[in-house]
Amino acid sequence: MKRSTVIVTGAARGIGKSVAQYFASKDFNVVVADNKKNEGISTTEYLRDLGYEAIFVKTDVSLLPELENLMRETIGAYGSIDVLINNAGLSEFYDPLEISMEKWNRVLSTNLQGVFFASREAVKFMKETGGGSIVNIASTRALMSEPNSEAYAASKGGILGLTHAMAASFAKYKVTVNAILPGWIETVDYNALKPSDHSQHLSGRVGKPDDIARACFFLSSPENNFITGTQLVVDGGMTRKMIYEE
Repeated sequence: MKRSTVIVTGAARGIGKSVAQYFASKDFNVVVADNKKNEGISTTEYLRDLGYEAIFVKTDVSLLPELENLMRETIGAYGSIDVLINNAGLSEFYDPLEISMEKWNRVLSTNLQGVFFASREAVKFMKETGGGSIVNIASTRALMSEPNSEAYAASKGGILGLTHAMAASFAKYKVTVNAILPGWIETVDYNALKPSDHSQHLSGRVGKPDDIARACFFLSSPENNFITGTQLVVDGGMTRKMIYEE
């Protein structure tokens, strides 16, 4: 039986790395796409050392030629693109009275523009093989904010609109498109978290990258193709818990 293939952008570390490993453990061919060459190669070698099938393609998602190359390399290696996880993004925050247009455009071109053009280029191949699935990683910051997050919030909010628009456009190709909104996902040192960090969540804990990986796998599974154009908040209930300062 032919293996399915997943492309994970921003897969060199953090959530992307966990998503890549989870899909690999489910017998997927994994394409690690990232603009960080050394970390991307390291992640790919890590997956291979575990016995998984993976390749690395250096990719800046803000550049269309590099996205076109990503799809060509994937097809050349594995013959199909079955799942695309649009995870790559910049977490940059600036005083709104100081942010330059260059910095604004850098965040939007990576976080939002990159999602659209990666999806478009992938669908060109998905439609030839009977369809596929796209999962866009947004953020609960699309729904709530802290100061100085305008560019980031705009990019993540834009992903929500883009998700249902692409779901409508790509439905004729049998491609589902959904978004995941992660909350607090600790990717550096989980053991350094304080009890007060965990208590901000209805779940009683801060999230882990694997929480997002499992959600990605659920939304991209063919048996769940009735789910499209929607958004799934994965935040341990943090955005639903009322918190009062003592």
